Amino acid sequence: MYIGLGIVLLVIGAILYFAVSASVAGISLSTVGLILMIGGGLAIILSFVMQASRRNSGVTTTRETHVDPSTGSSVERTDVDPN
Repeated sequence: MYIGLGIVLLVIGAILYFAVSASVAGISLSTVGLILMIGGGLAIILSFVMQASRRNSGVTTTRETHVDPSTGSSVERTDVDPN
């Protein structure tokens, strides 16, 4: 999710920084573009850090599904091992 946000911020920031030559009174569009590009880069880095921390959480989940022969109903069991 944050990767997409980061890419959007990078693209909008690059457009403002490199391609827009218009001026707005009191606002530097190139500075706004630079701030957006930095924010986009930080969002992408943050998303990678969050994904890495989720992978190393050490939680193992096992799910089994069986059909009870006497009733014909489905029995589901989930085991969570926090390691």
